[in-house]
Amino acid sequence: MLDWLVSAIPIFKVVHIAALIMWCGGLLALPLMLSRHGPSVMADDYRMIRHATHITYTLCVTPAAVIAVIAGTWLIFLREAFEPWLFAKLAFVALLVASHAWIGHIVAKVAEEPTHQNPPQPFFVVVAVLIPILVILPLVLAKPAFDWIDFPEWLLTPRGGQLPFDVPSR
Repeated sequence: MLDWLVSAIPIFKVVHIAALIMWCGGLLALPLMLSRHGPSVMADDYRMIRHATHITYTLCVTPAAVIAVIAGTWLIFLREAFEPWLFAKLAFVALLVASHAWIGHIVAKVAEEPTHQNPPQPFFVVVAVLIPILVILPLVLAKPAFDWIDFPEWLLTPRGGQLPFDVPSR
């Protein structure tokens, strides 16, 4: 029915990977940008740094996150990738989303409370972002079987009639 959508899988992959690079890169850069907020920073410099972190978070990192999640969701259903490694990946993607929200909270807090110019140490924030990234990457590349876990059959097979078009089999 919609064969063009199935043939667009490589495009979805490219969009997903490009958005991931932008999202993860931004999540690693923002803590370093936030570390420039300090009591010794002059008012004009503080305003410039605050504006730069806000713009980076709202116009670059968050849209990249949304695009990565949307493209990734399409890929799951187009490829029928209902595999155990994918469920593990999605758990770590949830941690990445939580890190994203935490960094957004820090950006908002720094913007709303100019007198409170002490964001968390960038090391801890970067580690909170790096852990999910460094686990997701090997999961996606190696696609381990997780044979030692008994997943219910309904979790590993697509349900009938969920997509309005045919998808290619592996």
